[in-house]
Amino acid sequence: MNPLVSYARWLHLRWPAGTVERLPEVGEDGLTSVKGIRVVGDLSGIPLLKFSADTGARAVQAILKEPDFASQRGKGGDDIVDLEIIGSGVSGISAAMEAKKAGLSYRIYEAAEPFSTIVNFPKAKPIYTYPTEMQHAGEVKFTTNVKEALLAELEAQRVAAGIEITKDRIDRVARSGDHIQVEHADKSITKARRVIIAIGRSGNYRKLGVPGETLDKVSNRLYDPKEQVGKNILVVGGGDSALESAIACAICGAHVTLSYRAKEFARAKPENIEKVQQLEKDATAPVSIDNPKSERVNAAASHAMREASPHGSLRVLLGSTVQQITPDSVTLKKVDGAEETIPNDATFAMIGREAPLDFFRRSGIPIRGDWSALKVIAMLAFIAFCAVVYHFKSNHPQEWGLQQWLGEHGLFPFNVPDKFAAWTKDKSSLVYTIVQGLGNPAFYYTLAYCTVVVIFGIRRIQRRRTPYVTLQTTVLMISQCLPLFILPEIILPWLGRNGAFSGEGWFRWVIDNLFETYDGTVGVERAYWRSYGFILAWPLNVYNVFTEKPLWLWLAISFVQTFVIIPLIIRRWGKGAYCGWICSCGAMAETLGDTHRSKMPHGPVWNRVNFIGQVALLFAFVILAFRIIGWILGPESWASHLTHALFEGIPFLNYGWSVDIFLGGILGVGLYFWFSGRTWCRFACPLAALMHIYARFSKFRIFPEKKKCISCNVCTSVCHQGIDIMSFANKGLPMEDPECVRCSACVQQCPTGVLSFGRYDATGHPLLDKLLASPVQIREHSAKH
Repeated sequence: MNPLVSYARWLHLRWPAGTVERLPEVGEDGLTSVKGIRVVGDLSGIPLLKFSADTGARAVQAILKEPDFASQRGKGGDDIVDLEIIGSGVSGISAAMEAKKAGLSYRIYEAAEPFSTIVNFPKAKPIYTYPTEMQHAGEVKFTTNVKEALLAELEAQRVAAGIEITKDRIDRVARSGDHIQVEHADKSITKARRVIIAIGRSGNYRKLGVPGETLDKVSNRLYDPKEQVGKNILVVGGGDSALESAIACAICGAHVTLSYRAKEFARAKPENIEKVQQLEKDATAPVSIDNPKSERVNAAASHAMREASPHGSLRVLLGSTVQQITPDSVTLKKVDGAEETIPNDATFAMIGREAPLDFFRRSGIPIRGDWSALKVIAMLAFIAFCAVVYHFKSNHPQEWGLQQWLGEHGLFPFNVPDKFAAWTKDKSSLVYTIVQGLGNPAFYYTLAYCTVVVIFGIRRIQRRRTPYVTLQTTVLMISQCLPLFILPEIILPWLGRNGAFSGEGWFRWVIDNLFETYDGTVGVERAYWRSYGFILAWPLNVYNVFTEKPLWLWLAISFVQTFVIIPLIIRRWGKGAYCGWICSCGAMAETLGDTHRSKMPHGPVWNRVNFIGQVALLFAFVILAFRIIGWILGPESWASHLTHALFEGIPFLNYGWSVDIFLGGILGVGLYFWFSGRTWCRFACPLAALMHIYARFSKFRIFPEKKKCISCNVCTSVCHQGIDIMSFANKGLPMEDPECVRCSACVQQCPTGVLSFGRYDATGHPLLDKLLASPVQIREHSAKH
């Protein structure tokens, strides 16, 4: 194998690279960007009945707390109701019950029939109503776990609550003044003060896209597995619906082939995967239900077995795709490229349904991952703004610097120090130091940066409310504000002007080697900005290393940081010990970028883009090598000239501009609101690229509690490093992808408390962190104590 390919696989590509489904952009309690419209149920991101009921009830509770709703309620005429609910699934009925309980006027619309998703489940399908300990909001109750019994129970609750449903299809909703207009299929309009959309995944079934797909024997639903006794069945798909259909048909006596295009089941619930493996292992014998591993799966299985033939079989073909369907056969292409034609009486394409995204687009509700011309223009405009800001801030290289251009035209530094000269006659005063700072672009930039981190950091703490986030965000705010602003811009200049650094001896030697004077004389301004190096390690900060003359103290500090301290903390706590707790890039990403995590693109292609950082790291090492040779050969040597060219001399291709300014600044910040706040950290940061190597030897892991995983994919969708966390969680495997920055989003937002930070001890046993990051685990811990 090619060495580069082997290295890429060893470093990162060996890990899963799942994608995230496009869904409406939904905030807390179903909020959308259209005022007054909320989305609940399956489309809010968690496909379980208890969570659907919870979202529906909580949305109504949140509406009741809105001040403007309270003032509008009951006003505007009889033609405007308080609430219209679209969809009568579990979430819609839960919302209706809560609305009725609160005395709201409401209407609920359904295009098909109440609880239609459950109605279309196969006969005797096991229903997952866990987590069993969850106390969901609302009046809907779940006490059974098989389709028919659950459907009867839910319908009885709807009737008892007096929830009447209007059968109608809704085409779109739109804000109009102080109310929402709901457009029906016949183009009639009804009005409501608030609207809750609870339509679930009612879009079109996905297509296989192969010849023969339109044959009558091909279906997207399995109604009664007992009808398939003795038949040759093909089930296509790798999710719960596909696995449950294959299980049911095999148990009832069908000869089932389960085809899935991926090489492993990464989305199905663990219980279903275990059952498939059990059936495949014992393909020709009756399935024993003694001492079942999963009561939920076997509850329906045992009932079906009593009435059906026990001689079914199940064969699994991973990495296979359907090529053609004929009236009596199916042709599959296997992982090795060979084609196999098998007898076939019925084919079930259980590959899911597309969410009804067109409805949301017509209603002006943004879809995660959608792009428009306006969105592209806004992104490009913001990138252009960031280009101006970073040239203003960096003035690097000098000949292109905005600061220089402004200065030549008398526009900068706005004569701030001169205008306040009367106030700053005493150069030893703190006021003088601050006023002098106002003449420096870095002062404005670092002040703005710290302000953003603090403001959005406080908001993050208030939003997330876990001990982990509180401590992590506080440390990030301090790490940003003290060593990267207060120290270099205020404390050190003020101390210098008061003679603190004018002594002699070893202390003076330390100061001269940390903060050199600009003109070589004693008592003048020093390069206090080099204190950034106390936090920003090489090669994230290269300016204390790539100097014309070696700054030996900074070289020693940088070496210890990059090659001693950081590897040690990564060994114990993972890459995120620096990226998520110390780094200034991480400080901005975890605060300003906190609400933009779901915008990070996922998938195999994007995982390959991660290697831009490895190229930047190699670039940094090459320059370092030439820099060292230049120090040895002298300032006029070929190595020194080549170093200058690579570092800052070649227009738009040098390291200082291409990596530090363009990738780290202009794109790193410019893409924040479109590709998440970790764009630079994930794809291009050379220090992160080096830490990925260190992380391959780390004891840090995210440990899952497999039995709790509901395969909702929330953990993956909120990971702004693009990690497919769910593929680890539902297999019960510790997450060891080196991209992880310990942000805690996956742990914090997991609805069932599956994930925990931890590490392996010296004996290889997991040790979970005591600092809790999961609200679910915090509640469980409180209940125990």
